[in-house]
Amino acid sequence: MKLILKILITAFIVVALANLLPGVAIKSYWTGIGVAIVLGIMNALVKPVLIIFTLPVTIITFGLFLLVINAAIILMTTGLISGFYVDNFWWALLFSLLLSFFQAALFSIFERDREY
Repeated sequence: MKLILKILITAFIVVALANLLPGVAIKSYWTGIGVAIVLGIMNALVKPVLIIFTLPVTIITFGLFLLVINAAIILMTTGLISGFYVDNFWWALLFSLLLSFFQAALFSIFERDREY
């Protein structure tokens, strides 16, 4: 149940950001759910591999290179989901920053509600 809730929250954020940011487009709400699922899979499988391969650069930049990795994962997702489009790297970077911020905020709100 917790996984489904996280997917739906992420899908909501993806659709909202696609409507707010001019460099990001999404076809439908169902596409938003697909993007949320693919992002979850990419973050679980691809992101750790990319972090290991880019560990020296990540250490030199004090972890800021992780932002580039997040943007790259967003761009990879655009290649996998046909109804999701991000114009360029900079829009992907802004999208990933806002997505991470809103995910952290909303996940913490929903986790706090479940504690009581």
